[in-house]
Amino acid sequence: MSLTISTQGVDLSNEEVQRYSRHLIMPEVGMEGQRKLKAASVLLIGAGGLGSPLAMYLAAAGVGRLGLVDYDVVDHTNLHRQVIHGTKDVGRPKLQSAKETILDINPHVQVDTYEVPLTSDNALEIFEPYDVIIDGTDNFPTRYLTNDASVLLGKPNVYGSIFRFEGQVSVFYAEKGPCYRCLFPEPPPPGLVPSCAEGGVLGVLPGTVGALQATEAIKLILGVGQPLIGRLLLYDALNMEFNEVRLRKNPNCPVCGENPTVTELIDYEMFCGMPAHDRSLYAAEPNGQQDEVPAITPAQLAQRLDAGEEFFILDVRESHEWGISNLAHLGARLMPMGQVLERMGELDTAQEIVVQCRTGVRSANVVRLLQQHGFSKLYNLEGGINRWAREVDSEIPIY
Repeated sequence: MSLTISTQGVDLSNEEVQRYSRHLIMPEVGMEGQRKLKAASVLLIGAGGLGSPLAMYLAAAGVGRLGLVDYDVVDHTNLHRQVIHGTKDVGRPKLQSAKETILDINPHVQVDTYEVPLTSDNALEIFEPYDVIIDGTDNFPTRYLTNDASVLLGKPNVYGSIFRFEGQVSVFYAEKGPCYRCLFPEPPPPGLVPSCAEGGVLGVLPGTVGALQATEAIKLILGVGQPLIGRLLLYDALNMEFNEVRLRKNPNCPVCGENPTVTELIDYEMFCGMPAHDRSLYAAEPNGQQDEVPAITPAQLAQRLDAGEEFFILDVRESHEWGISNLAHLGARLMPMGQVLERMGELDTAQEIVVQCRTGVRSANVVRLLQQHGFSKLYNLEGGINRWAREVDSEIPIY
């Protein structure tokens, strides 16, 4: 299976022949294959953990045009896995540092940057010029948006996801096999699946998964080998195991089935009940319901504590996170989110309780849970302990 990529008028300079010589001596690539790579265009959704190895390896391989969609800035917490950025880039837009690195690797690559949130309003226009779309996102609304836009435009979508020590890779190409919706018709309930920011990720994992995605993209362009169409590759880094699940096209799929009901892009944040972007409609509402949760900012809590008011601070993170930072000096008590339901009897409904986690997402869910069981004197600590560290106590590390 190969894409239709015209190489008419595409030539390699002497410098490029030398640069790609280890490709050119492979019969599966050769001069014609390298021309295909140079003529090809690939769009990367995200310039983070997966986008880093993807951009670097595709540029090094000689893909002639790379598009990058991202609007985030480089943060210290990115540096253990997002290897396209360096310490000097902290605070800079990711697309700036990514483009610099790409052009340093290969000045023959055209780099298009889209420093905007990917939305239903702009996705089709951004996707249209590219041969291959690669999903390097970390949220469900953008995954469904990427899938649906790829299906509507008839483009292959090279999918990858990572979490802690595990990764997944597939090629969703509706013209040849199943799409993402065939595998996951509906998103998980909001709050059920933690993000990498909440659950963590092994730093080298996106390197492995991103390299696999880059391999699949190159195979599609060259028309060699067996792409992961109709197959989901599962990677377990802890056990160093690869497993494969066969996927079937769902004839009732709402977007690629025999009688599709999704014929245009929809509101994916509404569909998933969660935000796709920090600057989105639900920016202050991690699960689209934050307005229901009574909240208190770190500054407000500090002021009220200084005034002598008493609060019970309930830390719902995991025990290993407590070891990184905690508010024990303020009497905080650790009760991981997964234990709250069975240990609810240890809490006093008459006390004012401030629920706290790393960034305020898990704690908001716990506040809702406690509300359902009769607790009313509740506050969610907005921004969690990391915001407390930024605004109240700089001695506490941010992670």
